[in-house]
Amino acid sequence: MLIAIVAVVIIGLLGSVWLNVRQPASPFKSSDAAPLNSQAWIDRGEYVARLGDCVACHSTADSKPFSGGLKMGTPLGAIYTTNITPDSATGIGQYSLSDFDRAVRHGVAKDGHHLYPAMPYPSYQKLSDDDIKALYAYFMHGVKPVTQANKASEISWPMNMRWPLAWWNLLFTDGKAFTPTSGKSAQWNRGAYLVQGPGHCGSCHTPRGVAMNEKALDETSNRYLSGALLDGWYAPSLRNDPNRGLGRWSEQDIYQFLKTGRNDHAVVFGSMTDAFNNSTQFMSDDDLRAIATYLKSLPANPEQDDKPWQYDNSTQQALTAANRGQVAGAQHYAEKCGFCHGLDGRGKKPWIPPLAGATSMLIAAPDSAINVVLNGSGRVGAGGLPDAYRMPPYRGQLNDAQLAKLLTFVRSSWGNSGGKVSAGEVKALREHTNPASIDLIILQMR
Repeated sequence: MLIAIVAVVIIGLLGSVWLNVRQPASPFKSSDAAPLNSQAWIDRGEYVARLGDCVACHSTADSKPFSGGLKMGTPLGAIYTTNITPDSATGIGQYSLSDFDRAVRHGVAKDGHHLYPAMPYPSYQKLSDDDIKALYAYFMHGVKPVTQANKASEISWPMNMRWPLAWWNLLFTDGKAFTPTSGKSAQWNRGAYLVQGPGHCGSCHTPRGVAMNEKALDETSNRYLSGALLDGWYAPSLRNDPNRGLGRWSEQDIYQFLKTGRNDHAVVFGSMTDAFNNSTQFMSDDDLRAIATYLKSLPANPEQDDKPWQYDNSTQQALTAANRGQVAGAQHYAEKCGFCHGLDGRGKKPWIPPLAGATSMLIAAPDSAINVVLNGSGRVGAGGLPDAYRMPPYRGQLNDAQLAKLLTFVRSSWGNSGGKVSAGEVKALREHTNPASIDLIILQMR
């Protein structure tokens, strides 16, 4: 028995070493990169980079495109995005096509170290070979090299060890490129590819497990795109949930939201502002409509299916001048919010979103509602032009108790069912979030 135990331990150790040091297989040969300096390949790669929103993560407002340095919070500590310009010393200038493929689709850098899955390679694994080749062409021949050293992560030892990520990849990624679903239209399959692959929508909108893994990677699970709390924001369900998701949105609503950043239901805010400013508005109309077709095909998650929201006009009585002092939060709403969002809570569509029936006011998690009132929303820009209306920050005008009462009022008015917000919840987000930039950040990629 002792010999058997020792043998199992040795085999396990050897297996761990092999799993950690092996280079994932790549279908590319060195000769495949030769024709990729044509303008056609470069232009296609630029479009794929917009689909994947590469520039938003690998750039900062003060840095050159793709030179890295963006600080990203994780439960283990902060990490910084890397320089992915073709600089030979500090970027990816020495990467072959195979090296590039292994980094993008498998999360393994040229020197063999494993990337943290903040890089959405579990989604990028679905990218087609041609889209990988196009991305390589763009980054090698369409991006200017920038000499900028990468910053070390702030994750402490032993949690900063990379070898356990080999096991994480084995457990939580499938390593497969996207396969079209038979019986579905070409438009549906294109939308599925964009959402699951380059768009990596599940990185924010799919709940995660205890190992920070996405609980599903495609529509075969009803957990996929069912909504998730991430970094102080709640990314809502993209399924047809009537309250938490897109159940009340049409395909045209989805298309308009992704194309212009707003529709009759909502205006982009939080993390979605960067996704719109730097990605979705640059997508073709055909691709945006394909995404809308795919998302509207996803049924509501039965685990969180709600009775559809219905407008209740009784709140307007509480907001009359005579009654505001009788209902907690009503006076602050009338003073701070009523002019833009209306005493009826319906907003001024499509420029100022309604609060009546807003997802952030219907779900139990109050994080998005607290965050946007505390810190405001970033400036939205369509076609290079900044918006005229945006949510200002109120962290300096309302204390924790006042803001909690205000949000409790909104989340229980006009038929909203989000419920109570506590001063402690406001305090926690006040301490760990920052005011949104009011500057328009649309990053140029060349």
